[in-house]
Amino acid sequence: MAKGEAPVLEALADINAVSLERTELDPTSLILVRLAALAAVDAPPASYLAHLGPASEIGVTVDQAQDVLVAVAPIVGTSRTMSAATKMVEALGLAIDLAEQAQSRTD
Repeated sequence: MAKGEAPVLEALADINAVSLERTELDPTSLILVRLAALAAVDAPPASYLAHLGPASEIGVTVDQAQDVLVAVAPIVGTSRTMSAATKMVEALGLAIDLAEQAQSRTD
């Protein structure tokens, strides 16, 4: 049986931590590479949402995210590129909604 209060999320956090320890990429490059990988696998909005906070904190811009999609478009194809763009926007909307809900709880 899985251990912990949120075993799946905890396992994902552990995997992520190991990945960060084993790379020498600067934080911006790491996030941009991950965005490219998310586009390549047609990841769900929740996966983009998990990367938006760290991306924002290190100063990744919308223009940089768009550049990633332009760069991978010839490899992943039109449908995945458009899907990624749509899911990034959806994840941004989710992030805004969550922030507004948190703010309303403190008011």
